[in-house]
Amino acid sequence: MIDSISKISGLSTSETGSSTATGMTASLGMSSSSGITAENSTPGTTTGLGFGEVLGNMMTTAADSLKAAESASLGGMAGKVSTRQVVDAVMQADQSLQTAIALRDKLVSAYLDITKMQI
Repeated sequence: MIDSISKISGLSTSETGSSTATGMTASLGMSSSSGITAENSTPGTTTGLGFGEVLGNMMTTAADSLKAAESASLGGMAGKVSTRQVVDAVMQADQSLQTAIALRDKLVSAYLDITKMQI
């Protein structure tokens, strides 16, 4: 069930190792940087990760958390995993999901604000 979410991810890494978000920015005429910045540049770019990569990593982590919770709950039903481990896994997955939902809401809100701006 959770594996189907990974297949529709828009920020997943392709077989060549580059993210599709990088391909989208390249098609818009923007160049991707390697994360090395000049002295007077934005501080957030010094980590070496782009915005799409950070979002992709976050979504991958959230999907992995959901998979772990799903397997823990199945193991709990089979009696192989303790109730505490099941609850911990489900609570972690819930927290990851709530974070992803909050981020999505903020991104949609920002997009709507941008579309309302006059040119």
